Amino acid sequence: MKLTFLGTADSAQLPVYNCLCPACMCAHSDPYYVRRPSSVLVQSGSEQWLVDSGGMDLCQRFPPGSLSGILQTHYHADHAQGLLHLRWGVNMKIPVYGPPDEVGFADLFKHPGVLDFSNPFAAFEKRQLGDLRVTALPLNHSKLCFGYLFESDKGAIAYLTDTVGLSEETQQYLNKISLDYCIVDCSYPPKDIPPRNHNDLTTALAMCEELTVKEVLLTHIGHHMENWLMVHRDSLPGHVSAARDGQILEL
Repeated sequence: MKLTFLGTADSAQLPVYNCLCPACMCAHSDPYYVRRPSSVLVQSGSEQWLVDSGGMDLCQRFPPGSLSGILQTHYHADHAQGLLHLRWGVNMKIPVYGPPDEVGFADLFKHPGVLDFSNPFAAFEKRQLGDLRVTALPLNHSKLCFGYLFESDKGAIAYLTDTVGLSEETQQYLNKISLDYCIVDCSYPPKDIPPRNHNDLTTALAMCEELTVKEVLLTHIGHHMENWLMVHRDSLPGHVSAARDGQILEL
């Protein structure tokens, strides 16, 4: 199993438009600091699955027939806007699996084009997608949202964004799994006021404390969190790091 981070940003991305903070100024001058909409590509055997579709270059990035399908965590714009263009392809069908959201995003459900939304996941449903076993994990967000557990004969990866902590049911489910990697929402640096809709660093670390996991990677990172990392990166626990666009995990 191979997982590639296509994007690791929150909805504003990095650099933030018209922002002159240190993180955004670095992103203007150094591609290393650029962060695009949070998304990963999971490859196993001959199949590859896109997780979230907020990138606006999907038609250019993925030639026809190269994607086995798309897994949506949810249907907020920064995770689904790329589908608005992709749908107008012809002579093919692309399965899009996600939570059973009756609204979706914009008019995608009304005019799906080549996208097939007809088979959403149910909470904690497990499906065999090629060599991968994929389980939908309910998350705590302002819109119906699933994380995904990817399991193969080589190991297990949990992808958990967008969320604030974990529900008791999801926590209990993951407590039974030995994870090689846990990729978690961490939009903000530590906050005095409990966050809403997205983890701050304190909440992200707390939700992983009870899990059996070798390595934790932070994603959905905003520019305030990036500024914090530029100063305090060495204070992260040894098994925790901030993911970067283009980073690859292999099992």
